Amino acid sequence: MRRAKISVIGAGNVGATCAHWAAAKELGDVVLVDIPDRVGVAQGKALDLYCCAPIERFDSMVTGTSDYKDVAGSDVVIVTAGLPRKPGMSRDDLIQTNVKIVKSVAEQVAEYAPDSVMIIVSNPLDAMVYTAWKASGFPTNRIVGQAGALDVARFRAFLAMELDCSVEDISALLLGGHGDDMVPLPRYTSVHGVPINQLLPEETITACVERAKVGGGEIVKLMGTSAYYAPASGSVQMAEAIIKNKKRILPCAAYCEKEYGIGGYFVGVPCILGDGGVTKVLEINLDEGETKLMNESISHVKDLVKVVTDMFPELA
Repeated sequence: MRRAKISVIGAGNVGATCAHWAAAKELGDVVLVDIPDRVGVAQGKALDLYCCAPIERFDSMVTGTSDYKDVAGSDVVIVTAGLPRKPGMSRDDLIQTNVKIVKSVAEQVAEYAPDSVMIIVSNPLDAMVYTAWKASGFPTNRIVGQAGALDVARFRAFLAMELDCSVEDISALLLGGHGDDMVPLPRYTSVHGVPINQLLPEETITACVERAKVGGGEIVKLMGTSAYYAPASGSVQMAEAIIKNKKRILPCAAYCEKEYGIGGYFVGVPCILGDGGVTKVLEINLDEGETKLMNESISHVKDLVKVVTDMFPELA
């Protein structure tokens, strides 16, 4: 039986950690790609990771390269390439540089791995997913952004801290754009089936919501660069659902046309991930307040995309 193949573009903290999780889970062979000036970094990290195989007991082959020909035959390509956030920077500040990077990456992935599913991690996420879609020409189901998996994980982690319970028992959901205007949904959050508002006071739930919104910024302030363990974990969770056709329901930046009245943009929504990428976007009922927040988040995504298309008319 053919072994699956996962390529990770960008051998920085997020990319290398994606390779780590994917190999440890034995999802398939892993190719770590970086620019020629950093190919030694990609090769070194790949070799170091492969030397863990006898200890951690995985048979995934891990290689590093700067040649996009090596991504041929990939089932999933995780795109982490781009300038990371620094203290004081918003995700939006990154847009001009990272559009150029993601555009180039998407074009080369389309050339050498035309049947793959691309998972975009680069920031600002919602604009980068759009960029990858336009630059690659891939169908919308094979382009998806990693945002909600990370955001929900943070929300669940903060709730578990407050409850002093296992994170495994917390089920949560968020919608909207990735960043400060995401839309957490406490109404759809429960602990082993028990609604969260029966276990925590409203002010504590609100505090967890607000902390989830700025979770990335909190980490940037603490260590001077963007998070990488949790973003990589969320990305590999999505890759596993696709490679194994698990049909997991995960919040992802997926293409929505009629859904939620979005009108042709990639926005964080619950969707089913399986063979071929996004198999279905799930629409849930929103109350008036949630709808207002969702519309505001969608508006911000549209603004980001407009910045992209104004800078790069060929992506319109």
